Amino acid sequence: MRRRVLAGVAAAVLGLSACEDRSADGGWSNSSGTVALSRDDAFLYVADADNGVLAVVETARGEKVGEVRVGAGPERVVVGPDDTVYVSNRRERSVSVIRRGDWTEAARVAVGVEPMGLAVSPKGDTLFVVNSTARDSTEYGTLMAVDTRSLEVRWELPVGDEPRGIALVDGGRRALISLFRHSDLVTVDLADAHQPRLQREGTDLYARANEEGRGGIDVPFRVPITFQPRGMADVVVAPDGKHAYAPLRWSREDPLAKPGSSSGDSLYGGGGPCHSAGVVVPGIVTFKTEDGSPRVDDLNMCRPSFGEVPDFPPSTLVSMESSHPLQGPSAAVVDPSGEWLFVVNRETDNVAILPTHRRTGDDLVGPRGSSVRQVVRVGSGPSGIALTRDGRKAYVHNAFDHSVTMLVNDGAGGRTNVRAEGSPLIVAGDVLAPQQVVGRKLFYSALDSRMTSSDVSVSCESCHLDGREDGHVWGFPDGPRQTPSLAGRDVTRTAPFHWSGEFPTMKDFLDATVTSRMGGGALDVILVSQLSAFIDVIPKPDNPYLRDAPTASQVRGARVFEKARCDTCHEGEHLTNNKQANVGTFITTGALQDASNVREAGLNTPSLLGLARTAPYLHDGSAKTLKGRLVDRRQSNAHGATAELTDAEIDDLVDYLRTL
Repeated sequence: MRRRVLAGVAAAVLGLSACEDRSADGGWSNSSGTVALSRDDAFLYVADADNGVLAVVETARGEKVGEVRVGAGPERVVVGPDDTVYVSNRRERSVSVIRRGDWTEAARVAVGVEPMGLAVSPKGDTLFVVNSTARDSTEYGTLMAVDTRSLEVRWELPVGDEPRGIALVDGGRRALISLFRHSDLVTVDLADAHQPRLQREGTDLYARANEEGRGGIDVPFRVPITFQPRGMADVVVAPDGKHAYAPLRWSREDPLAKPGSSSGDSLYGGGGPCHSAGVVVPGIVTFKTEDGSPRVDDLNMCRPSFGEVPDFPPSTLVSMESSHPLQGPSAAVVDPSGEWLFVVNRETDNVAILPTHRRTGDDLVGPRGSSVRQVVRVGSGPSGIALTRDGRKAYVHNAFDHSVTMLVNDGAGGRTNVRAEGSPLIVAGDVLAPQQVVGRKLFYSALDSRMTSSDVSVSCESCHLDGREDGHVWGFPDGPRQTPSLAGRDVTRTAPFHWSGEFPTMKDFLDATVTSRMGGGALDVILVSQLSAFIDVIPKPDNPYLRDAPTASQVRGARVFEKARCDTCHEGEHLTNNKQANVGTFITTGALQDASNVREAGLNTPSLLGLARTAPYLHDGSAKTLKGRLVDRRQSNAHGATAELTDAEIDDLVDYLRTL
């Protein structure tokens, strides 16, 4: 029997009021991520990525009434003014079109590589699709406009490195687009329906968040630490259209503290932004929609930069209670009153509710830096949230449980008392093997005490975003180490592990990572096997360079690969011989150097699988492009026999490497 979802967030207590539909101006949206509501809130649409379906729930009865087979890996849902539903299919380069009441797929539109963010123009005549990469290049992603009547693509515009979320502002005349790995906000001018243009290619977000010690503020006796924004999953707009909010994570750039130091017993407890313990901290950045400029705290000073009055949320999310840490913000939505921001945290299985315009008040109780009013536990791996247009009900999709949780507020004692009520509604079943199901929950958990401590609160996914990598270089005690991708590389069969190759088995590696870095406990054989089972099924990222048949350049490049003796180290099905090598990339000067014992032994040869989607390259992230690396070191023969290669052969080799 299907279980019911009966829900409500009490408007009087939360400060919500019945509001007109503000989504018509092309700004505010009442949903984010993998769920959306029909225009009258009668139906809830849930995208289940594992099963490749869109579940349809009738909200009045709280029952699943339909299931639509869509493309592979559906990730985002949006509903147009005419109640047409659009679903981005991340693993199929397509968008599914579903008409209300006809619970079948009406059409499937071919788009770019790994489509994610969706938005519909206020008039409903244009669907905007954010593609993670172009169809012929990984160097940039694109914004695509689709005519909703003909379902033909009108235009496609490059918008930056791996874009993810989109919000329309100014009556649909501009689009704000979030970049995922190296997080920032891009603004696109849509005033001319036929000739869009990049209005702003980025912001000064990084500089303003790290203002102290970067020429803005000089504080005696303090050594400033810098933090990189990553994982900007989405961008959502307030109902008044003046501000946008983007969930992300802040990662420490400076050297990490060694275990047992005064900064903490775990390596990842070595000092985060705003006095937090963890080196990866969830956050929210506020942007002015007028010009796309960020309103962000200086993360060393823990206050707004440039002396701004803090009438926006803190840039770091801090829970009120140690038993409810926050990590992995994956979706967010502003309530219809514009007073409250709901942030869905995938790695800690909860939703944080915080004010949009203040940081103090009797209702905000917690540690220094906290402005969270309440944290509500939901199911596993929450990935989307939808609020009814009167702000009185909320639905949260728990992707790893294939369920929807209801939130209800009884307002006991005159204060907010939001809580999950009743049993979640199951909308689909598991398709992964039992070991993989458990392993995924462990991999994504910054809550399970076996995986991390409450003060560090990080998960494997905190660095390996989506099971891939974050493009970030960490200052480990043995030297700079870029996060390697785990996706599609059959990692557990490529021992030894780590850049330095010091761990002979996966258990050795996980024990060191979970215990010494993340603050968790020693893993037993069962947990190691569960984690390993999931790691081995993380799919390889989609590759735009792969064709039905290789190009002439790619065929020549395969021969150059052998001529340059690349296959001496990068051999076999995993493209690694799992041995140590020195290819002339060790860092021997500066504040962060490779340890002498590592330089003597060499680095573990990495797999080349999925190379096209893992820039920058090398253990220290110093090679921004494949061609740049090959050209810079061609004469040394330190990294393959490249000295005799011609420019044309280098180009062919790069074309081949991108297909791996």
